[in-house]
Amino acid sequence: MALLDIEGLSVRFQTSSGLFPAVENVDIKVDRGEVWSIVGESGSGKSVAMLATMGLLPWTAEVTAERMLFDGQDLQRLGSRQRRRIVGGEMSMIFQEPMSSLNPCFTVGAQLDEMIKQHRGGTRRERHERALDLLAQVGIPDPARRIRAYPHQLSGGMSQRVMIAMAISCDPRLLIADEPTTALDVTIQAQILELLLRLQEEKGMALILITHDMGVVAETARNVIVQYAGRQVEKQEVRSLFAAPRHPYTEALLSALPERSGDADRLPTIPGVVPGQHDRPTGCLFNPRCRYVTEHCREVAPIPAADDPAHTLCHYPLNDPQAATPPDGLSPRSQQQDDNPEVRP
Repeated sequence: MALLDIEGLSVRFQTSSGLFPAVENVDIKVDRGEVWSIVGESGSGKSVAMLATMGLLPWTAEVTAERMLFDGQDLQRLGSRQRRRIVGGEMSMIFQEPMSSLNPCFTVGAQLDEMIKQHRGGTRRERHERALDLLAQVGIPDPARRIRAYPHQLSGGMSQRVMIAMAISCDPRLLIADEPTTALDVTIQAQILELLLRLQEEKGMALILITHDMGVVAETARNVIVQYAGRQVEKQEVRSLFAAPRHPYTEALLSALPERSGDADRLPTIPGVVPGQHDRPTGCLFNPRCRYVTEHCREVAPIPAADDPAHTLCHYPLNDPQAATPPDGLSPRSQQQDDNPEVRP
């Protein structure tokens, strides 16, 4: 039995102009001790999907799923008290922007104490010792002094370590890290990623890493889900995905990596933006930005082939000799690269 088993997760938000589908038909199955990554541009629904799993979306969100299980427990049927016992305890999340996630009115120690008291209990002294131990685990020097500090007295990297300490304070079995290296310099990013992977291995946690950085995916995850405009477009083991991406969006993300640009004067880009509520195209949602697009793509929404282990949301998957031939007889792989000069491999 998988630790986290989600099938057909959809999230819609009530707006003044109707319901907006932020997440559509997302599936994820994470076993104990596994490291997964969800990657995609801003607006792809990565964070929303995981916040829905945690039950942390506002009342304007309409969450539905065919199945949403954590260790066999149906998250959709649990009462609020049971759900709170799981969230923050057995399943925890590191949020974006630690400087704004920490409460500026309370010390680091007070915020750690509240977390430990809520889920583990114990005397004030025991909670204090636990907090000091947690700060030491995440590499914060002089924990006895830092535990009395307020968030504004900490650097961005230090604040992120405090957030990680809070997230692991109750020894969760699943840790979700939402853009844990955002707004940190490169050296601190590497330290935070190394810390997360060390803690994951030491504690045997399952880890889901949300990111827009394919370089981070390559360094951390074993399996990866690529998400676009609220939909999963591809799901593969990391090595296979980097060697042979099957969706054009994945290929474009990989082409934009600096190390793959070779001697090009400019880094490759993906033209356009992720569609929002009022500019969603018919057919494939990626078709306005895809260099392989056909009229069939513009008219008909794709569905994954039943025999495709990568669940590729594309009419003509890349790197697949069995892929269908486009209706107009023109193979998308035969199109000239210069059809879209902004996207170059």
